[in-house]
Amino acid sequence: MNEQQIWQTRLAARLHDPLEKPLILMRTTEGHEGGTSASLREQLGLNDLSASALGAVRTADRWASAADRAAFPNRNDQGRYPRWQQTRFHEQPVIIHPLTGEFFDLKTLQEIDPAQAKALALDHLRGLIHKGADGQPDLQQTALAFWRFGPEIDADEIKSLWAQLPADTRVPDHSIHDHIDLTVALAGCFAAGAGGPALLAVSLGPVQEFIAASRTTSDLWAGSHLLSRLAWEAMRVVCERLGPEAILFPRLRGVPQVDLWLSKGMGLRSELFAGCDWARSGTDANPLFAAALPNRFTAIVPANQAREIAGQITTAVRDWVRSRAETAYRLLLETAGIGDDPALPGYAQIRDQLAGFPEVHWVSVPWSLVETDGKVEANTPRLRDAMRPFFESDPPGHLNSPAWKLLSGGLQLEDGWFWKPNPGVLYPALHELLERALAAAKGVRPFGQTRQEGWRDSLSGEAEWLTHHRAQLELPPGQRKDTLWTRVAVERVAWARKGEHLGALNALKRLWPTLFVDELADLAERGFNRFVVSTHTMALSSSIAQALQEKRELPQPLREKIADSHDNRVALPRKLAIALRDHPDGELLRRLPGWLEGVREQGGESEQRQADKTLKGWLGHKPEAYYGLLLMDGDRMGAWLAADTEVTRPHEKSFHPQIRSALASFKGDPKFANYAKALRAPSPSRHMAISEALNHFALTLAPAVAEQQYHGRVLYAGGDDLMAMFPVIDLLPAMGALRTAYSGIDPHEVGIEGVDTNIERQGSGFFYYRNRLLRVMGKEATASCGAVVAHHQAPLGAVLRERRAAEQRAKQEGGRDAFSISIVKRSGGALRLSAKWGEPLRLLLKLREFLAEPAVSRRAVYHSAVWLRDLPHPEDGGDMVAGMLAYQLARQCSKKTTRECYDLPGLAGSLVAEAIRHADADKRLAWIANFLSVAEFLARETRNSDNRQATEDAA
Repeated sequence: MNEQQIWQTRLAARLHDPLEKPLILMRTTEGHEGGTSASLREQLGLNDLSASALGAVRTADRWASAADRAAFPNRNDQGRYPRWQQTRFHEQPVIIHPLTGEFFDLKTLQEIDPAQAKALALDHLRGLIHKGADGQPDLQQTALAFWRFGPEIDADEIKSLWAQLPADTRVPDHSIHDHIDLTVALAGCFAAGAGGPALLAVSLGPVQEFIAASRTTSDLWAGSHLLSRLAWEAMRVVCERLGPEAILFPRLRGVPQVDLWLSKGMGLRSELFAGCDWARSGTDANPLFAAALPNRFTAIVPANQAREIAGQITTAVRDWVRSRAETAYRLLLETAGIGDDPALPGYAQIRDQLAGFPEVHWVSVPWSLVETDGKVEANTPRLRDAMRPFFESDPPGHLNSPAWKLLSGGLQLEDGWFWKPNPGVLYPALHELLERALAAAKGVRPFGQTRQEGWRDSLSGEAEWLTHHRAQLELPPGQRKDTLWTRVAVERVAWARKGEHLGALNALKRLWPTLFVDELADLAERGFNRFVVSTHTMALSSSIAQALQEKRELPQPLREKIADSHDNRVALPRKLAIALRDHPDGELLRRLPGWLEGVREQGGESEQRQADKTLKGWLGHKPEAYYGLLLMDGDRMGAWLAADTEVTRPHEKSFHPQIRSALASFKGDPKFANYAKALRAPSPSRHMAISEALNHFALTLAPAVAEQQYHGRVLYAGGDDLMAMFPVIDLLPAMGALRTAYSGIDPHEVGIEGVDTNIERQGSGFFYYRNRLLRVMGKEATASCGAVVAHHQAPLGAVLRERRAAEQRAKQEGGRDAFSISIVKRSGGALRLSAKWGEPLRLLLKLREFLAEPAVSRRAVYHSAVWLRDLPHPEDGGDMVAGMLAYQLARQCSKKTTRECYDLPGLAGSLVAEAIRHADADKRLAWIANFLSVAEFLARETRNSDNRQATEDAA
């Protein structure tokens, strides 16, 4: 087929089922394939497709159904299904969470009659048709518009529910849109010629090393965002060639960077995106600044094109990196006043240093490993042979599962009804093979040696720094007087600090904020302000927010100092920036962090002391100097994708309640009853559901929690990883709120009181937010969090290493579904605490609140820690230790009302119980003392007093 015919086939596949199918089944005379779908096919000129195109759509539909749904029997000779499996969705519109098996009732849909459903869907899709200059439908643009906006029907009270309508009312755990996307992807592969479809996995790297080479929060954001952008450049090759449906994981629908491509690159009408946040926000809150895509993806591609596509991806991402690095070099030359010349050595350095970056690992598994013939539709000898080297069992992997053993011979339920497997059913085995093969491919890391003769990059120490004169590379740091970088450091401090000399990759990362803003120049009339909050500003933001809450007026001396300074406006946490919009002193307060930072970096010692004194007079205490940095990571994501036994469920848990009731008295083939109880294997719709849940968390819920409920800033949110920065006061509750948003569980299970009232929890695994029903991972999915509290002047590289170590401790010491906090003291040393979510977090918050009370002695924890040394280790319930600890804490509190308000006996009892739960018998007292010390450090507004040091030394 030519390209036009392939797009016709894809559109026909997209229209093979109408969007309103669940609402009209068994309620119309023309059936679900008439009505909306028939009208659109006629309007788009798809009624005269070739036999090969129609065959591609039919086969794709059958394979997609088999890959995603339980094995129900086909129609009998009279074209009817068994009565027991006929569900009337409009009477009981229930969907099932695909990862937990829990019901969610779409009650509103009972009010929609078939004619209304068809009219809504038809009007919506007709409005998405794009036409060319000749007035005829542009099939490619129309197909892209259908993919992106098909689920977003604007129908008042049911607007958010269209995206949840199930593909099969018997198994309502995946949407009609998931099924259509998979059918389109498969149909495009069949239309591309011989070979059929294949699974393609692509992974880019390295990741951690690239992100860790950061000196500022701008570097940290830039490294994460640059990798996310690289991932999109890789995925774009597939999207432009095969359509975005071809990417199975991650889900791309609604990702801002993909929307930008659709709008600017593929020419979709701009008004379609008018309601998107990225299209209307000209501030740093624009979601395009979120690093939202993981560094690997899985796609369905034509098997005979897999190698070519992988090669095209490799070339595209490497050319893109080199091109952007050369642009960054030209900007450096211009800023330094050096004439540009292609013969300058910097261009050769860029080519040499970026050769082979990024690493691109890829594996393709063709579906043709599953053989078909006239008698058996899914024969596995070749697949078995391909899998055997990667598995110990025989048959290997999924081929040895109870479900496949039951399915492999087909299922006959009643006279005339029979089901036999087609190759789509073996998606789990193909995916297993793909994952094992990719892991093996990543284990083989090619190494190309490059010659680096001069002095090395200041950050990584791996490559020469970029220069315009090679002789300068021989100069040691103290003798570099007139280099490219010393000139830039004078003109653009954000690009180069004093003494810094960067290589190609770190130069690109340092200038990436500027390069990215330039790309978005036409989105905001006045451009984008700085969007990376510094550690200093983040630490200070809580002090400013508290002063606003207490309605403290700026004293005149402070007003004059800020007003006389240069315009030092810096990026602020979003919540604080919004609070300052209508404040009478908002302009001065926006400049306050930049003024103070300038004094500390450039002012003399006496000027710094005077600034601190003036600020303390306004705040009533020294300004906060510490901030928090957290990394949250979903637990066992590999197991979730692989549907391991501990995170999957039987097939019957995905059945509609009516089907489940029928199974209770089922008299047919016992093989089907056994199959219903067998565990579900991974499927494309499962992978789509996981990716969609992660997208909802990363792109919507995490920013809402971090930046609207708290004074935080999301630095990276892609896949199951989240990195964010917070003021110390917000760190603990924000950790709990993010953990709640990840799974959709009750906040009290995590240990906090609640989350933002704008985020309405709808049972386990669902939220309503901004008139949308969002599905997240569900209660069985857990996440671990590593957090660091550090002084804003602490080297960021060291803080990042401690943050990574904290996240690992949460998974190892905490046993996953846990958090770990590291407090890196400026005076040296550190406090570390690892515990499970729930009661420990609640205790930490409550103790922090108690210890911050004015009536509580600042030496309360010091005295308690010293006293604990002489007690016997608590055993069993630990009642004696708990009672004495409560007594000791009460002695340190001067007000009876405060003591009674905090229920110190209850707090002490819970703390001892957690020590027994988390620590070995001989370490429980030390665990309690450490817990109290962490709570005390987090409780105080000023964290560097002498008595605080005594407390830390005692702990």
